[in-house]
Amino acid sequence: VQLQASGGGLVQAGGSLRLSCAASGGTFGSYTMAWFRQTPGKEREFVAHISWFGVSYYTDSVKGRFSISRDKAKNTVYLQMNSLKPEDTAVYYCAAARSGSRWNDRSMYEYWGQGTLVTVSS
Repeated sequence: VQLQASGGGLVQAGGSLRLSCAASGGTFGSYTMAWFRQTPGKEREFVAHISWFGVSYYTDSVKGRFSISRDKAKNTVYLQMNSLKPEDTAVYYCAAARSGSRWNDRSMYEYWGQGTLVTVSS
């Protein structure tokens, strides 16, 4: 499975961005998908997850602001980010796993996209 993330950019605090992650080379519909993010000097942290049947989970800091979704027909997962804050600035990575329940554990995910940079200015 190959993952291609896109949609990052520079936005002012309070603004919105939508990240996309296009998958190819596998049975996308059966994979559990997630977004992680990483800032320099810190570990990659969990942001959001969506199961193959559409159940989603979020880290506390983005609940109510971010929304993860997937379009199985387009083999794409999205992360809609609203009310962005400077602390959301990071490189965002999409990830895929064939199975597993540790949805916030990056070691569960076998496939990773290349990352897309989100910068939120104050």
